[in-house]
Amino acid sequence: MLNIDIQSSLAYLNQLFENLGLSELQSRIIVSALIFIGFIIFGWIVDIIFEHYFKKLAKKTKTKIDDEIIKNVKRPIFVLVIFFGVYFFIQNLGVLQQYQEVIDNVFLLIEILLVAYIFTRITNVLFAWYAERQEKRKKTSQHILFVFRGIFNAVVYLTAFFIFMGLAGIDLTGLAIGGAATAIVLGFALQHVLSDFFSAFSIYFDRPFEIGDFIIVGDYAGTVTKIGMKSTRLELLQGEELVLSNKELTTASVRNFKKMNKRRIEFNFGVTYGIPLKKLKKIIEIIESIIDPEKLEYVHSLDRVHFTEFGDYSLNFNVIYFMNTKDYKKYRDTQQEINFKIVEAFEKEGIEMAFPTQTIFLNK
Repeated sequence: MLNIDIQSSLAYLNQLFENLGLSELQSRIIVSALIFIGFIIFGWIVDIIFEHYFKKLAKKTKTKIDDEIIKNVKRPIFVLVIFFGVYFFIQNLGVLQQYQEVIDNVFLLIEILLVAYIFTRITNVLFAWYAERQEKRKKTSQHILFVFRGIFNAVVYLTAFFIFMGLAGIDLTGLAIGGAATAIVLGFALQHVLSDFFSAFSIYFDRPFEIGDFIIVGDYAGTVTKIGMKSTRLELLQGEELVLSNKELTTASVRNFKKMNKRRIEFNFGVTYGIPLKKLKKIIEIIESIIDPEKLEYVHSLDRVHFTEFGDYSLNFNVIYFMNTKDYKKYRDTQQEINFKIVEAFEKEGIEMAFPTQTIFLNK
């Protein structure tokens, strides 16, 4: 409808100049030039609006996203306006009338691709903003976000191409059949690669672990250093790097220690037989006094202390307490401090820690 209205306006202007005594060709050249100049002026006005109005509004906001969007779309929009000027300039001249259908399709394709380009420029700014936030939090691999952006841009341009094919009246049946057959062949050929690829998406959206998390997978324990599109890398406790396929990680049981709100600690110790009952009962008081949240920085609470069993060579106690830190080294330092204090307290009370012994009775 818009194109018909513009065509009518152009025809009216051409006729107006012809009525002034100019030839048809002269009238068309003048009108085409005026139209092109008009679009240049319009593009210049749009550029001024972006530069002096939208930019000032964007500077007043706290975020930099709007500044980057304006910076990235200003020039492509100006080019789109000039493009329309070129199109109507050529169309009004009528010198390439026999190729009009081809020209229309070419300009339609360029127009759709320009709109898609402007759209991807906006989304790329949003991707960059999100990637910067995730990088500060060290939660997501930049490689995955880069691939996401590439896939999204490809989908936008592919959609733009199919829109052009539909508007141009080109039959898509053959293309669809060929594309489906190609996709099936590629799917079989790259099934293992694609399996790891889609597993990366599963890891990204489900977030069973993130970069910096300490995890255990099977017999391996380490810190996640990189999450790629095909594999994930761990730095093991021994220092070496372990590379695991994403498919393996999504099908295996993963223990993530960084997800802990509290760390549960359990340990046992034994004392020798022959200890008086009074001292045996006092052991519980000693442990409760040592594992005190007010005395130990990272201890959250003491759960229980029990004399559990009569062992082969010792009277055994079981202790369970909780820590308010996820840090493994802090856990080990705290447990070491507790062990030292237990030994010190037992030495003062004359309580002997048990070790494997045997008493043999001989009859003469």
